[in-house]
Amino acid sequence: MRVLVVEDEPKMRMLLRRALTEEGYAVDVAADGPQALALADAATFDAVVLDVMLPGLDGFDVCTRLRRRGKRVPVLMLTARDAIADRVRGLDGGADDYLTKPFSLEELLARLRALIRRGPAERPAVLHAGDLRLDPATRTVTRGETEITVTGKEYALLEALIRRPGNVLTRERLIEHCWDLATSPYSNVVDAHIKALRDKIDRPFGTTTIETVRGAGYRLRRDGGRPTSPARTP
Repeated sequence: MRVLVVEDEPKMRMLLRRALTEEGYAVDVAADGPQALALADAATFDAVVLDVMLPGLDGFDVCTRLRRRGKRVPVLMLTARDAIADRVRGLDGGADDYLTKPFSLEELLARLRALIRRGPAERPAVLHAGDLRLDPATRTVTRGETEITVTGKEYALLEALIRRPGNVLTRERLIEHCWDLATSPYSNVVDAHIKALRDKIDRPFGTTTIETVRGAGYRLRRDGGRPTSPARTP
């Protein structure tokens, strides 16, 4: 999942970036309204965390312009203002949710998960492919009755694949979805993380869930994996 954080206060911007990165999100940041709009045009985001008080263009204007450009990305607005009129203006301008400062990171993360789950179109609360199960609310991965420990990036890759079962995702698309804009599209970071992910969700269970499509990318089998050898005890 890829998130854009728009916050002009440096400490808050870095706090949000660190917290979201630790949760496995790919995070890009903007310090003002024009930069936020430029980033939104350059990449596809699953959600935007948008502060109201911004230089250049405030959060209300940024949100309105995003909607006018046809971008349906979920927007969570942050503000120190708690006046009802400001909340109404934000929601009427196209924001999907509103959080007043100060707030707890736990609540922000929960609200963000809910927005991403709904997205422009409703998404299932729990994702399945055969007996492979991914729960975005708890960020857990299980196969059958076995819980599998994955890193944040491994989780992000698996979520991108399991949301599009049977579809081939290019390395470039996976980088765009799971890493920030500073990551080179020619990096082998995707291949390294896919190998690590296979070592956890496939090889111990004698299955092949993530398939390599030569010259194209990777795809996840809709049935959750075909047997490759007698399963070992994980």
